[in-house]
Amino acid sequence: MQTLEDNFDSYLQPTYYLDFEHPDVQDFVKTHTKPEQSDINKAIGLYYAVRDGYMYSPYNVILQKELLKASYFVKQQSGYCVEKANLLASGARAVGIPSRMGYAIVRNHIGTERLEAWLKTDKLVFHGFVEMHLDGKWVKATPAFNKGLCDKLGVSALEFDGREDSIFQEYDREGGKFMDYIHDYGIFADLPFEKFCFELKKHYAHLWDEKGDESENT
Repeated sequence: MQTLEDNFDSYLQPTYYLDFEHPDVQDFVKTHTKPEQSDINKAIGLYYAVRDGYMYSPYNVILQKELLKASYFVKQQSGYCVEKANLLASGARAVGIPSRMGYAIVRNHIGTERLEAWLKTDKLVFHGFVEMHLDGKWVKATPAFNKGLCDKLGVSALEFDGREDSIFQEYDREGGKFMDYIHDYGIFADLPFEKFCFELKKHYAHLWDEKGDESENT
């Protein structure tokens, strides 16, 4: 796990999952940023491109390494929070913005009945977000929940201005509790795949009891 004191270089390099040198990721970045923009405006453009350009779908949790790479996800239409965070972090590094990954367990107070029935809990495990170093400080951004989904759930979509943390909708539009963070896994330079798999199988064991390990490729 990386620490706050680590050299920024580790947060600028391509990795297995943050493979921003891939042509498809480069095309995505060029579409949503301009060279003359400030780092903050580039980060904002990438954030909204990921947040609303890909539908959030928690029903297809992927445990295949190659399918979690930014270069794979960028060509998809929907994905899990971890995949969306990978793409945002990759895009940031592609334009020279240091980025790193954060993960947590969050409790969803107004999750759909279908989702809670499928997960057998109201906890979203290994919920992914991104930290980008902008204007001299680390700023958190969560591109998981697209605006259309938020409108359906009656919550405001998370906005991002590149200056303040944007990590969760604590209350819905009626003032009721929506989501809170109950466990912090820490900050990483890349997706910690083994830990990711372990935690999902620990908390959602029934999903793999039902379908086996055929989706996993470690």
